[in-house]
Amino acid sequence: MKTAKWFAIAGTLIMFFTLVYGFFYGDFFGEGSILMSLAWGKVSLIDVYIGFSLVGGWIIFRENNLPRALAWVLAIFILGNFLACLYVWIQLEKAKGDWTKFWYGNRKP
Repeated sequence: MKTAKWFAIAGTLIMFFTLVYGFFYGDFFGEGSILMSLAWGKVSLIDVYIGFSLVGGWIIFRENNLPRALAWVLAIFILGNFLACLYVWIQLEKAKGDWTKFWYGNRKP
């Protein structure tokens, strides 16, 4: 679980600084329209959102509080894997080494 925590926190930090870089130096709408004009730009966006949906489904499954789960899912759809990694890290911390608790939350497996 320690390795998973390191990967989750590394992903959170890398994505945070990458987002800051992109918003500071990039043109979100200008560059985004170029990406969406390319076949691989569309493929990449579909791929990313399928991944967000998969993680979102897991979050909805494991959370007891549906509004909180939906807030996390919506936030991930907006800010991406930065928040997915953060969510995973938080849940790894809460699980305290128990993989069943990590995957299932408070549900009974």
